[in-house]
Amino acid sequence: MYRQPNIVYTVTRGDSLFSIAKKYGISVEELKEYNGLETNEVFPGQRLAIPISTYKVRPGDSLYSIAKKFQTTEKSIMKLNNLESTNLFVGEVLQIPAYTEGVTLVDSVNIRALPSTQSEILYNMAKGAKLPILDVYDNWYKVKLFNDDEGWVSSELVQFNVYGDMKPVSSIVGFYTLEEGPTLPSSFNSFINNKESLSEVGLFMFRINADDPTSIEKYGGEFTDEDVKQLIEIGHRNNIKMLAVVHNLLYKDGGTTKAKEAVKELLSTKENRKKFIDNLIELIEKYGFDGVNIDIEDVYIEDSDRLSYLYVELAKELKKKGYYLSASIPSRISDEPFNPFSDPFDYKIIGAVVDEFIVMLYNEFGWPGSPPGPAVTTGWMRKVLDYTISRIPRYKVVGAVSVFGFDFNLDTGKTTYVTYDSAIKLAEKYNANIKFSEERQTPYFDYVDDKGQKHQVWFEDERSLYSKINLAYKKGIKGVALWRLGMEDKDIWPMIKEDVVVKRF
Repeated sequence: MYRQPNIVYTVTRGDSLFSIAKKYGISVEELKEYNGLETNEVFPGQRLAIPISTYKVRPGDSLYSIAKKFQTTEKSIMKLNNLESTNLFVGEVLQIPAYTEGVTLVDSVNIRALPSTQSEILYNMAKGAKLPILDVYDNWYKVKLFNDDEGWVSSELVQFNVYGDMKPVSSIVGFYTLEEGPTLPSSFNSFINNKESLSEVGLFMFRINADDPTSIEKYGGEFTDEDVKQLIEIGHRNNIKMLAVVHNLLYKDGGTTKAKEAVKELLSTKENRKKFIDNLIELIEKYGFDGVNIDIEDVYIEDSDRLSYLYVELAKELKKKGYYLSASIPSRISDEPFNPFSDPFDYKIIGAVVDEFIVMLYNEFGWPGSPPGPAVTTGWMRKVLDYTISRIPRYKVVGAVSVFGFDFNLDTGKTTYVTYDSAIKLAEKYNANIKFSEERQTPYFDYVDDKGQKHQVWFEDERSLYSKINLAYKKGIKGVALWRLGMEDKDIWPMIKEDVVVKRF
């Protein structure tokens, strides 16, 4: 089993795979397999993920040197291993912390620039905010913040938690939308009620303007600039990274052709791409976002190279300003042509430049003419992730899974989108017996409607979501993304609190 690594080693001059593997007590083959390396060659500046959960103490080791080697703190190692002193003996096996956090204990907690009450206040956090701990100095913890800044918090104001590999450690990304209809509620309540279980939130509220594809328009309903700023403020006070999702979807007239034409014009010249990038930066700075998630999905295959240019050019400009670049990308399972929807996306080029690569695992089933089945099975998830991590570093990869489902009319061939709540209401209305497919790790049921037509409904619950979070953890990727907040089984949140360690950033 691979776990999500807390160690990312940067290769320096004179390093070899052998020397790096020896340093961490693993084999060269393990290091190659985990990082998708085909040869033994490495180069300075290359980043390698180190999969390790235990370490056997060697001659010359100290608690301090082991903590530095594994990018953790002495306090974390001591607490996880129930050590009463810093003394170690050769051959002792230590659990290596996967993640250490401080959880704020009071309503207003100041994050300071230096470990001193006289130091500048950088941010103020709400009660329950989770802060990744990077270091310990006297009675202060060095922590990482939503915008990748670092600061210091008094140890008296936070609860110190450290985790090994007993539970899945996973980032949880939530996509946020406005109300989409009477049965598709806004994400607001889900976001507000479950802030402690979210690492990052993408506001699906902006779209490429089809009339001028270098510009960006508001999307999804009526909202003000202050509405957006308020959501971002709530996220930041809870140490959640907040991104603007900019997409090319759901145009009223013209469908996917209009979406593809808009992207074609956007990508057509370097000048157009630059205008678009400038407008993205203006959007980030207008609202105070931490970066963007680019959700371009409908693209002509002949625009593939220019699409890659856009990501490369955008990454360069955002990096200059310290902004975060996330990309939502359709699923692929090989380099060979597979699906016109996903073929235009070059995983290796895009994955090399973005900070986060969200691979959209839906819809395995549910497309026009599809047989009945869930939006994502664990078998499909495994297949897509195996390809993805062969092209992209695992620590960048997030698997986007559904919290929605589908009602398949087996007589007419019509498929209807369902939330968890609407699926349960259907089962209750028709007295259907809900079953759980062990093979697909998803619940389903059959019913006959008032017209005598047969249906099969596949949906997601806390059991199916846990299986996907656990698979993501075993694959060693960053985590999972949920499309979308407000449609889910409410029991997923107690499950996440009890059975998953939510990692920030």
